[in-house]
Amino acid sequence: MFIFSYWLLKPKQENETKKYLIRFDESVLGLNIDSAVKYRGIDVGKVSNIRINPKNTEQVEVLITILKTTPIKEKTVAKLTSQGITGLSYINLNLGDNNAPFLKTKKGEEYPIIKTVPSLFENIEKSMSTISDKVSKVLSKTEHLLDDKNQKQISLILKETTIFMTRMGKLLDDKSIKHFHHILENLDNITKKTDKLIPKIDNLMTNTTNFEKSLIKDADSIAKSFIALRAAMNELQKAIANGDFNFKEMTKDTIPTLNSTLIQMENLMIKMEESLKDYNRSPADIIFKTEEIKKGPGE
Repeated sequence: MFIFSYWLLKPKQENETKKYLIRFDESVLGLNIDSAVKYRGIDVGKVSNIRINPKNTEQVEVLITILKTTPIKEKTVAKLTSQGITGLSYINLNLGDNNAPFLKTKKGEEYPIIKTVPSLFENIEKSMSTISDKVSKVLSKTEHLLDDKNQKQISLILKETTIFMTRMGKLLDDKSIKHFHHILENLDNITKKTDKLIPKIDNLMTNTTNFEKSLIKDADSIAKSFIALRAAMNELQKAIANGDFNFKEMTKDTIPTLNSTLIQMENLMIKMEESLKDYNRSPADIIFKTEEIKKGPGE
């Protein structure tokens, strides 16, 4: 009866299940034969066999038997998951892409091979290893930084910094800060006075330019008059030499020119005399124009 029952049940079981092979690159501690195989948390089978990969001793081969209705595709991955605090583990399958083709047996393999992803503990172990390496490097560099030679340099830097800060504290006491504020106020006053002085300097330059133009004009006029007077004297000399000495005819044009020249020279001398008087009375008036000339009655 036992053999007959097994004969009846075995074909049915083989027709409803399918075997897959999983190769883990990490430790499978807590995983045993008959451990559960879940698909996104649903029980779909169990572990049938566990062994070391004969072709790669760094891998562990796990043979699982799961229901044929389980959608195992090429993007499906297996992950070793721990069952709480018991220390036991199970295999959890996750579907990577719904549109991916179903997983098939490759040439030279006995079973289809499901890909794996690192477990939580594997990721933690790798992270801890990376952190440990970084901490080790930091400690090594810190030890190198704090050797005897560098400690002396750091002590010297701290000492110089202390001296510098002490001097800065003495330099920036209340009295020095007040002096600094007074300097800034004086600079501000100088700037304001300079702003007021610039228009006066511009006015002085304008007046000086006009005065120079007037002097040049008068000098040119006097020069022309002297040239005319010299020409007249030459004519007079020639006339005397030739015996044609008609004084009235010869001085008809010369006298007005000479008179005009003398008048212009007199005006020029009056202007220069007035300028010298103003300068002697108030030299600063040339630049600043601060003197106010009081006018008499009726002026």
